[in-house]
Amino acid sequence: MSALGAIGGVALILVVLWDAFEAIVLPRRVTRRLRLARVFYRSTWIPWSAVARGMRRGNRREAFLSFYGPLSLIMLISIWALGLVLGFAILQWGLHASMKAPEGTATFLTYLYMSGTSLFTLGLGDVIPQTGLARTLTVAEAGTGFAFLAMVMGYLPVLYQSFSRREVSISLLDTRAGSPPTAAELLRRHGEGQALADLPQFLREWERWSAELLESHLSFPVLAYYRSQHNNQSWLAALTTILDASALIIVGVEGAPRRHAHLAFAMARHAVADLALMFRDGPRRPAHERLPSEDLSRLRQTLVAVGVKLRDGEAADRRLAALRDMYEPYIDSLAEYLCMELPPWIVAGDAADYWQRTAWGRIARSAPPPGVQPYTDDHF
Repeated sequence: MSALGAIGGVALILVVLWDAFEAIVLPRRVTRRLRLARVFYRSTWIPWSAVARGMRRGNRREAFLSFYGPLSLIMLISIWALGLVLGFAILQWGLHASMKAPEGTATFLTYLYMSGTSLFTLGLGDVIPQTGLARTLTVAEAGTGFAFLAMVMGYLPVLYQSFSRREVSISLLDTRAGSPPTAAELLRRHGEGQALADLPQFLREWERWSAELLESHLSFPVLAYYRSQHNNQSWLAALTTILDASALIIVGVEGAPRRHAHLAFAMARHAVADLALMFRDGPRRPAHERLPSEDLSRLRQTLVAVGVKLRDGEAADRRLAALRDMYEPYIDSLAEYLCMELPPWIVAGDAADYWQRTAWGRIARSAPPPGVQPYTDDHF
């Protein structure tokens, strides 16, 4: 039993250290199914999301879902730490490492306590290793604990920097594509402001954003569970909007840069396909048609009203349908798994952007304070 315990302790230590190494030091390359972190996220996200699906859509549900990302990260780090403490305790107990304890005889709880104080380098001194083997294991665990804490402390800033960069671009999309962001609104606002010439730079920036999103979320999958500030915003909604807008430009928007749209579309499609593969969630046919024929007709009319002409006809419709088939099954799969809402192609009615709203409603357009000019769309 002692030998089996020692072997089990070594195995547990190696499993935890290798999993932490793969998640923190060697990210992105690891694709094995059987990983401690992967098992943890699959086993905790499924019940968490099941509870969320039973809640009515709205602020309460989004707040509940937003807790999962940060909490899961804390829980995973805690599981790694507890695994190391338990592994070293089992190893010392299995090897009969002699310990001098205040109560006299060292029990397994004594070894567990000694392991915890060693891993977190507390150095309390009430339990003292007596033999060379016990001292060696204590020093080894203290060094392991120091290295583990250093890795975690270096991991968190990188993680939150990636999250911050992602959210900055999502916030910038609000004034360019509306709330929620839509391809129709993105093209309409560029056409209305005579700014189609700005689209090449815009698409280049979002091509790079898609590449950064792919790299950061494959390296640190926990970022996919981090939610954006507002209900209608998410990294998946932003990525979908870029794919939708790029598809329309590829089909044919007069004055819009097709080559830049091709490049942005390719990178964004690469991102959604690889991220769906990461979650082991294959492509699936959308349960609802995102762009029925009547919405496509209304989209064309909306763009024509601001001088933007989208190619029409049967060939153009087939081309658009073929482009949509390349990414919509993946974004629908991700939306279902992550409990995120996909943006429409075109919004119904006059929806205010988030920058136009306050906690008390939409920005007032009349009766300003004395000396203040009333707000109009011309100010924007």
